[in-house]
Amino acid sequence: MTSLPNYKLGNFRFRPGKPRPFGATVTQDGINFSIFSCFATSCSLVLFQKGAEWPMIEIPFLESFRTGDVYAMTVLDLDPDQIEYGFRLDGPFDPVRGHRFNAQHILLDPYARSIGGLDKWGESGMRDGIYPYRARPHVDDFDWEGDRQLNIPLEDLVIYEMHTRGFTAHPASGVGAPGSFSAIIEKIPYLKALGVNCIELMPVFEFDELDNDLKNPETGDQLLNFWGYNPISFFAPKAGYAACGAPIDELKSLVKACHREGIEVWLDVVFNHSAEGNENGPTISYRGIDNSIYYLLKPDGSYHNFSGVGNTFNCNHPVVRVVLLDCLRYWVSEYHIDGFRFDLASSMGRDPEGRPDPDPPLLEVLAYDPLLANTKLIAEAWDAGGLYQVGSFPAYGRWAEWNGRFRDDVRRFVKGDAGMVGAMAARIQGSPDIYGDRGPQASVNFITAHDGFTLRDLVSYNSKRNLANGEDNRDGLDDNLSWNCGWEGESGDRSINELRERQIRNFLSILLVSQGVPMLLMGDEIGHSKGGNNNSYCHDDPINYLDWRQLRTNTALFDFVRHLIRLRQAHPVLRRHAYLNHQPGGELNGDQFSESVSFHGSEPWSPDWSYESRQLAVMFCGTETDAEDAAADILYLIMNAYWETSAFGLPRLPRPLHWHVAVNTSMAPPQDSYPLGHEVLIDEQDAVIAGPRSVIILVAR
Repeated sequence: MTSLPNYKLGNFRFRPGKPRPFGATVTQDGINFSIFSCFATSCSLVLFQKGAEWPMIEIPFLESFRTGDVYAMTVLDLDPDQIEYGFRLDGPFDPVRGHRFNAQHILLDPYARSIGGLDKWGESGMRDGIYPYRARPHVDDFDWEGDRQLNIPLEDLVIYEMHTRGFTAHPASGVGAPGSFSAIIEKIPYLKALGVNCIELMPVFEFDELDNDLKNPETGDQLLNFWGYNPISFFAPKAGYAACGAPIDELKSLVKACHREGIEVWLDVVFNHSAEGNENGPTISYRGIDNSIYYLLKPDGSYHNFSGVGNTFNCNHPVVRVVLLDCLRYWVSEYHIDGFRFDLASSMGRDPEGRPDPDPPLLEVLAYDPLLANTKLIAEAWDAGGLYQVGSFPAYGRWAEWNGRFRDDVRRFVKGDAGMVGAMAARIQGSPDIYGDRGPQASVNFITAHDGFTLRDLVSYNSKRNLANGEDNRDGLDDNLSWNCGWEGESGDRSINELRERQIRNFLSILLVSQGVPMLLMGDEIGHSKGGNNNSYCHDDPINYLDWRQLRTNTALFDFVRHLIRLRQAHPVLRRHAYLNHQPGGELNGDQFSESVSFHGSEPWSPDWSYESRQLAVMFCGTETDAEDAAADILYLIMNAYWETSAFGLPRLPRPLHWHVAVNTSMAPPQDSYPLGHEVLIDEQDAVIAGPRSVIILVAR
């Protein structure tokens, strides 16, 4: 067998490499480097000693090292722990035709598994040097100890959206390394006590938190890109989230630890844009490799901006699809990630001209990819260009969606808007009017998320207070569908505060008994407030930090949420894979009422659908409901969004079942909710009194 020829430049020996896999791959005798560019005319590999400002050598790819549009070489005898690398590509600079090659730039490998330069949170690192973000080779030797994806059915999940740093950065967190992946591991007992079985991490792909020129006008402090929706790379975890300088192993350890406790781990991925911004932004990677391919461009060569931050990734170009599919496969195979939430996912369905594609190739390929077969795919089904696809996102039988209609309709109903009873009936059922034959598990239900008010602020502010963001309060949504309960901001009025507490519990009760998949926002379970800031993306401070002292001061709210989650987990009728049949009326005296949902008003079987109605009761029936079946799964939800007390008649239960109170938000803690098996028997089984603006949940047992 003829061996490959070796070449030498200075003290470095190299030879033709393998085109696949892309990126840097450590081999027995060196490191294989592979990168593709459709329009570059030449490429060189730039090698740095780890942490050095200037390269130690630049090796050109010989023409014989090129296969098609792929440049590949193996450099022999390199220590992967001691080097960093980049690429220099040359080619035409013709912005009108989409080309922005500039051989002055050293470019980051799009497939870099590890990135240096921003190793510690908030420190500038190498960002002012000739090559700010440094690709590093990685040798994978992590011991998974038999771990695998959990594959919990989607409808059985309770999702907890959280920010890696914000979850434990507060001094009161009491963890060893605040703000890190490892700190979350220390807090898994908290997540278990709450009852959630899925955490959705806000972006953990490498980003530059210092990429923000604004200052807080109230304090003069530099603002950051705290949330991380500005990715530098799709394959590398955020180095600043690692406690000990090993982000890959630390994130894998977090996933393994969560899986041991029955908690899935999802990632919030940002494929709609990159940190390179518009034509005035920095050249980091994609722009200098193949600008005309990676980005959606207008006829004059400028950037479409469906992301709201300068550029839009050309997700449905065949070459770009390869990168994104490789990315998700990597996170699933190498990190055992259970699911992905796709930020501004509607932009991923736009064709190369920026128009909505009714059959987007990327979304289809992800839906049918065999490596992603057990991975949850969740779309934020809108983008910043005005495309809103809640219910119409191309699903291919696989995609679920953040249900923005659920958020908006429940907010309107609970604050007392008229004309919302019909919409509430649909949302409670899992939105069959939106998702049709896709089933209720297609609907990820939420009241609050990282965007917008927290739950505490939703009942405390009518208007956003974003002056601290340094944009004169122009940023963030103006219409939050919120109600301050009679006073703007913090209040010393007892009656206002009691109403706010009740409204918070109303929201949570509706969320956690609705069909679909509920999602909680980090901190809502203990009453976290951001002081009315509804766009806190730039704050590395207590606005975004979970204050663990509130767990002591708001124990009653934490217990309320915990009881609700356990109630949901104990009743399969609340976690249906398919919609329940609608039962228009009758008596609960036969098996014809099993597996059904029915609607009621102040009188059983008589819902008030009028415009001014603000009351609705819903009965969920599961399993057999005859007199001899003590395991019948029946719940009755009463929602009184009216501002006066009302009596609600109750459907008659077959013997030996009786109605018991599991939740009554009009009662003061601890009588607002009860642990499983300790629900309180109602003395009079034919009616119950619902206080003003309250929710009652009854169980039959």
